[in-house]
Amino acid sequence: MEDRRSPTIRLLAGLAVTLSAVAVYSGFTFVQLRGLERLQTTAIDRNRLDSLLLLRIQGNLNQIALTMRDMLDNSEPYPMSAWRAQFHRIRTDLADALDQEAKYSPGPAGGAAEVDQRAQISSNVAQFWDALDRVFALAEHGDEAKARDFIRLSLQEREDTLSAAVARLLRANNEAEQEASARVRDIYAGVRHSAYWFLAAMAIAIVLTSLYLVHYIRGMFERVAALSERRSELAQQLISMQENTFRSISRELHDEFGQILTAIGAMLQRTSRRDFSGDERARTELREIQEVVQTTLEKVRTLSHALHPVALEEAGFESAMDAYLPRFEKQTGIAIQCEKDGVSREVDHGLAIHLYRVMQEALNNVARHSKSASASVRLRFLPESVVLEVADRGVGFGNRKQQGMGLVSMRERAEMVNGRVEFLDREGGGAIVRMTAPTSAE
Repeated sequence: MEDRRSPTIRLLAGLAVTLSAVAVYSGFTFVQLRGLERLQTTAIDRNRLDSLLLLRIQGNLNQIALTMRDMLDNSEPYPMSAWRAQFHRIRTDLADALDQEAKYSPGPAGGAAEVDQRAQISSNVAQFWDALDRVFALAEHGDEAKARDFIRLSLQEREDTLSAAVARLLRANNEAEQEASARVRDIYAGVRHSAYWFLAAMAIAIVLTSLYLVHYIRGMFERVAALSERRSELAQQLISMQENTFRSISRELHDEFGQILTAIGAMLQRTSRRDFSGDERARTELREIQEVVQTTLEKVRTLSHALHPVALEEAGFESAMDAYLPRFEKQTGIAIQCEKDGVSREVDHGLAIHLYRVMQEALNNVARHSKSASASVRLRFLPESVVLEVADRGVGFGNRKQQGMGLVSMRERAEMVNGRVEFLDREGGGAIVRMTAPTSAE
């Protein structure tokens, strides 16, 4: 059974699936981006700032090492107490660096080992300053040699220990930064892969939806084309039946009723030759009957010719047209101008009858609707086709181009002979009916 259900429900379902996929993908991407932002702000940026502070601490430790080397150099003319101010500046800057590093360090997230290392560094720094104070105390009491020995044996070792601990923290930070960068790459790769999958899914959904729409629309057009073909076949059959009926009625009128009326007229003619000198009334009535019979015979012949002109079969379309136009002009009072172009030639009887009917219908429309006092009929013979035009100077088609059985009939007749008919409005007012049909068999 032919499926004629509307595709609305299926399309809405497809739209719902597509929107759901978009929502899921958007949520996934949002979560990934939030994680990336959090990773960058809480891990990478924080770790880089901590590394800068560790480098600052390491720089202070290097200054301490250089200063102690200068203190141990006997060539210097200054007493050891002269370096107290320089150590004070280094101590102040190192304390500030340690305080800030404590704020930006990864903390528990860096692992228990790093927390212990930082606590050990703070303890070692405090012990180093206590030992340095003892060195300056010995120097102030005049025992600079013992103070220098204390620097060699204790302070330099403590400074090396602190530098090594800071270096380990820097390596840990570098490793953490590399790990965070790898996680960022993984997040980007995941988002990129999901984007590829999402685009592929959307492309598949679009293709499937498009294929379904193409299939549905093609089926709909096939049904419309089938209905149009059946309608056209029905219209052509009706036109053929109409022509056959007109031909049959025309012959009946011409042969049967025409002969009967002709016989009645002959009988009345013979009767009128009798002597009715004594009965003038009978003679008058006989003449009236003869006139009625003659008028009826002319009307029958006119009707027979209108239904199916014998001239079409006997003399062709041009002769039938030449015979019809004067009668139409006489009956309607509309002046008809006839023009012919090209080399005249006989056309097929099937084409001739349709040309004749289109001309009749067009002129009847002029008489009924155009309000024009004149019309023109133009017949053009082209090398492979014939063109018939009926034009007037009336009101034109306007909104009647898609209305009326007469226009539909003209279109169907043109299609029956592989031609076309056009309904045009003339510039300045009026209408043109133009039928073009091939004269060669196709």
